[in-house]
Amino acid sequence: MRHYETDSASAAGRILALCMVVDGNLAPAELRALQRTRLLEFIDIDIDTFHDLLSDLCHDMLSTSVKHEHVVLDIATIDALLGEIRAPELRRELLRAMWIIADADGVLADAEARLLARACTVWSAESRFVKQEAQELAQD
Repeated sequence: MRHYETDSASAAGRILALCMVVDGNLAPAELRALQRTRLLEFIDIDIDTFHDLLSDLCHDMLSTSVKHEHVVLDIATIDALLGEIRAPELRRELLRAMWIIADADGVLADAEARLLARACTVWSAESRFVKQEAQELAQD
């Protein structure tokens, strides 16, 4: 897998692309959901650039992660991709969009659920993922 600069639009866009293809199916409803989230505007990339990121991701997955004629991403690879996102606000926005995208076709596939669970685990393990106000409310 290629590496992108930490918190870059490319790293964030690839996470969104991964959420769309991790189940082996890119549903049109997922693309529509992505547009509704307006996250591409938040990370400042256009739809053509996103399509390039999606294509690059698929190419990388096919060249590095094929096992027994199936694409299988191991935990270390997923963690490396998630690790390129460090900014708490970006993590929260990505996770919100990932849930919307994963739910867009009405089916939460096992691979989507595993990716979402892993993002929650990896990103929440570091400080400042939860907003300060939520931490204060939890302490009351």
